[in-house]
Amino acid sequence: MTVHSAGILAYRFRSGELEVLLVHPGGPFWAGKDAGAWSIPKGIYEDDEQPLEAALREFREETGYAAAGPFIELGELRQASGKIVHAWAAEGDFDVSQLRSNTFTLEWPRGSGHVREYPEVDRGAWFGRGEAREKILEGQREFLDRLPRRLVRAL
Repeated sequence: MTVHSAGILAYRFRSGELEVLLVHPGGPFWAGKDAGAWSIPKGIYEDDEQPLEAALREFREETGYAAAGPFIELGELRQASGKIVHAWAAEGDFDVSQLRSNTFTLEWPRGSGHVREYPEVDRGAWFGRGEAREKILEGQREFLDRLPRRLVRAL
């Protein structure tokens, strides 16, 4: 069974330059990783949920902010894991110092009996497209390429 997730790529313009909001996954596995570890705010959804609704829910859960439309469809990408990610872009300007994420519980190290709660997202940041390409997971990079093309069409 193919897993589907959906997310929102928030963007803004600063001094005429396009910037995107990426988030860094929380938890011990990602703690020491930076380049190639960041993502758009996204999450898994079930068959009975509409992808855009799931993307909006996940954005709110991972950032504490509500994304507002209009939404620009960025399509879907298949990740190396086989998961399919559906994404939309939305213009917004969020204060990343106020980012608030939901949490998950994990035994770490595995088999240790130590169970702790971790944020799904431990931080977020605005990046120009060049730096965003270095930070984002390889399987999501194409969304960064699609965004400017879709913005031109939306004008």
